[in-house]
Amino acid sequence: MKSLFKTVFIIVLFSVITRVIGFLFRIYISRTIGAEALGQYQVSFSVFMVLLTAVSSGLPFIVSRLTAEYRASGNKQSERKMVTASVIIGIVLSLVLCGLVVLFLPVLRKIFADDKCIALLLILLPALVFSAVYSTLRGNLWGQNRYLSLCITELFEQVARVILFIILISGLLGSADGAYVSAISMTGACLLSSILVIIIFFATGGRLKATKDKQIYKTLLKKSTPISGVRLTASLIQPLIALIIPMRLVSAGYTSSQALALYGTAMGMTIPFLYIPSTIIGALSTALVPDLSAALVTNDMQYIKNRIVSAIRFTIFISVIFIPLYMGAGEIIGLFFYDNGLSGILLQQSAWVILPLGLTNITSSLLNSLGYEIKSMKNYVLGAIILILSIWFLPKFVGINSLIIGFGSLFVITSILNIKMLKNIINCKLQINKFLWLSIIFVIPAASICSFVCNLLLNFTTKFFALAISCSLGAIFYIVLCLIFNLIEFNSLAVWLKQKLNKKIFKKRKNKNIARP
Repeated sequence: MKSLFKTVFIIVLFSVITRVIGFLFRIYISRTIGAEALGQYQVSFSVFMVLLTAVSSGLPFIVSRLTAEYRASGNKQSERKMVTASVIIGIVLSLVLCGLVVLFLPVLRKIFADDKCIALLLILLPALVFSAVYSTLRGNLWGQNRYLSLCITELFEQVARVILFIILISGLLGSADGAYVSAISMTGACLLSSILVIIIFFATGGRLKATKDKQIYKTLLKKSTPISGVRLTASLIQPLIALIIPMRLVSAGYTSSQALALYGTAMGMTIPFLYIPSTIIGALSTALVPDLSAALVTNDMQYIKNRIVSAIRFTIFISVIFIPLYMGAGEIIGLFFYDNGLSGILLQQSAWVILPLGLTNITSSLLNSLGYEIKSMKNYVLGAIILILSIWFLPKFVGINSLIIGFGSLFVITSILNIKMLKNIINCKLQINKFLWLSIIFVIPAASICSFVCNLLLNFTTKFFALAISCSLGAIFYIVLCLIFNLIEFNSLAVWLKQKLNKKIFKKRKNKNIARP
């Protein structure tokens, strides 16, 4: 248990650092290259991410699992053959995908709203080959339980991208279009991170061994294809949005530049704020997966039920605490971070999406850990259909807000269906209705306090202090209401901390006694 806690702590710590750097970098990029260039890059990047999912989703997972199995049996030769075969499969697959993109360039030119998006996608393509090697070797490190190495390589990729972008935009390519610089820095970061992983792989005793055994290739493809297929289906949503939204906005009367600017503002400036709570929720998911899997083996349904209920309640609390802050001070947040009032207004209007988004993340993770990946994916696909319909038909009525409505519909439908499925699995009620509705009601006074204090302080101080004080007060007020109505309890945390302190005190006393002559 101690080892698990330490592992989760390391992953969470590095994940938070990586995401904070990425978040601040996104703000820097949006201010540097502008909304239109950001929108063009987002369109190309969303298509690139689909291709990347095909290359780096299923194979690394299977490599990690097979590595653990071979390590347990001491079969290092099979491990080396398997890793080599996976690297070859990844490189071949990435090259095939690059060739298909080049082959279908005439089709893509008809689909994209801006020709520059094609050039950006071509710049990103080499990163597929680098990522094929990177992801497979990371999968091997994962199977060896080298979590620190995994975290370091992920952080390195983010830092490398930031440094490359700053160097290129301020020096070597200072006169180039910002969207091109973003794409070049992404590809360069993938190259550097793959080199780092290769160095770590060999430095930690990793070796490759060529094999002509077709069974190894068949096994890898057979086991990885379903996982890649499921994740690929989910990733297809992003490029569809990137293609449909600008096109439908143009049909609604916007110019191409206006449509891309609106899309860049929504996807590049507003939506990232909605995903901030996912860092904490994702950490919880990481800890729950092995925990629930172990309980499933022993068929301890009561334990599983308690964990599910606790996870959902925790997710509701973490998600909802951000909503009053965004609703009350959203416009000022947009002006402070991006100098863009529209992004702040969209943040106010989309704040409610955080709750179903968080519930979708945690319930999907719970279902996956219990072996219901395909059914969970079906729920997501159903919600995605409503999303596509929303962004196709609603832009002429509500403009870019159709994206907010679409995302909200996707996550509401998915989370409701997932929760219903969880109820059926444990065969009893989750007893979260009271917790959910009271949490939502508390948003109203908390948002009002946040808005009032923020607008008041703007007359006397800077945006930073107005946001810091008003958001802190809004969050504190929400937490106090939750405590008054017994929605959250800190008893178990207090007991845990007391036990840890007692152990440390006992250890210090023991060491002192040993040290005495």
